[in-house]
Amino acid sequence: MVSMIRDLGLAGPGQRKIDWVALHMPVLNRIKMDFTRHKPLAGKKVAICLHLEAKTAYLALTLQAAGADVAVCASNPLSTQDDVVAALVANGVKAFAWHGATDDEYNIHLTRALDCQPDLLIDDGGDLVTLLHTERPEQARHIIGGAEETTTGLHRLRLLAAADRLLFPMMAVNDARMKYLFDNRYGTGQSVWDGIMRTTNLVVAGKVVVVAGYGWCGKGVASRAKGLGARVIVTEIDPVKANEALMDGFSVMPMQRAAQLGDVFVTTTGNRDIIKAEHFTVIKDKAILANAGHFDVEINKQDLAAVAVEVATIRQNVEEYTFRDGRKVFLLGEGRLVNLAAGDGHPAEVMDLSFGIQALALAYLNENQGVLKPGVYPVSAEIDRKVAELRLAALGIMIDHLTPIQQKYLSSTW
Repeated sequence: MVSMIRDLGLAGPGQRKIDWVALHMPVLNRIKMDFTRHKPLAGKKVAICLHLEAKTAYLALTLQAAGADVAVCASNPLSTQDDVVAALVANGVKAFAWHGATDDEYNIHLTRALDCQPDLLIDDGGDLVTLLHTERPEQARHIIGGAEETTTGLHRLRLLAAADRLLFPMMAVNDARMKYLFDNRYGTGQSVWDGIMRTTNLVVAGKVVVVAGYGWCGKGVASRAKGLGARVIVTEIDPVKANEALMDGFSVMPMQRAAQLGDVFVTTTGNRDIIKAEHFTVIKDKAILANAGHFDVEINKQDLAAVAVEVATIRQNVEEYTFRDGRKVFLLGEGRLVNLAAGDGHPAEVMDLSFGIQALALAYLNENQGVLKPGVYPVSAEIDRKVAELRLAALGIMIDHLTPIQQKYLSSTW
């Protein structure tokens, strides 16, 4: 199978990016050393649909070291870094992706990755799984299993499973504690503001930031905005999370009211139409709109285009929409994931944890081939704990352990 990439000549700079993140991913380094010795994926084919930048590349090379034949495609056309993809191909990984792929090209790339006949897969948002179930059900029945990276993807998987339509086992990587407590919260919190600040070159301090959704991603974005000196408003549909936001020191109100006050809006819900026509009628002049949810549907771009009389790209990744009354709003990264479309994504140290879980989850699936029935499975406590222990060991940090007396006390009912 011939790779479909932009330019193999870009491999040099891409390799330097991979080498840099490898220096800062000690968990994956240790897993890679173990995989190199024991080859837990020997003879298996793996398809990866993730954001194709340096950290993902290092995960792909780790799975290759485990003995797998690896193919990659992108989960977002704007997050693909062509030099990194070229470096993967130079290292023997099959790749089907380039930056700025059209919808048709994106779907072709997904199809080509599945044409490699993977035994195992890693998905980000459920695109590979959806394609397998809608267009390739016979192929799906031969998949050993896969691992899902995101909240959005797990939502789609659980709908399939509830309808008894999921054809192979999937590991809920997003629900592992060493994933969501760090990737979703600290990773999203830092990388979203990195993407917004480098794209706009504007100050955050003193601005009113509206965060839609107060899940782990929303918590991270709101916390970092507060740390940068912003006044933060949270919009929510869950009364428990709304109370949590209040007690964390944030204002809580409906989006219709927040639209009149916000300078910067960040959507983190995983749902559609969070900011739409009714909000554009009252939105503050020069508001900045950014999305940190998986798909580019949280900010309704059709509604935005309908109320605009002029649209212009005024900076890289910044589209200016001018309304009839002279108000302007600025959409970042085409409404796609701002931290990846307009940045480098989560820090390497954070993705080290998530990708450590991904690597171990695939080894677990392969080891339990034929044992696990189709369904959505939690990551085992052993894998979660192993990643946590590897991280602490790499940092030279020791923790306490229960004594036999303490263990007996905790296990006693009297």
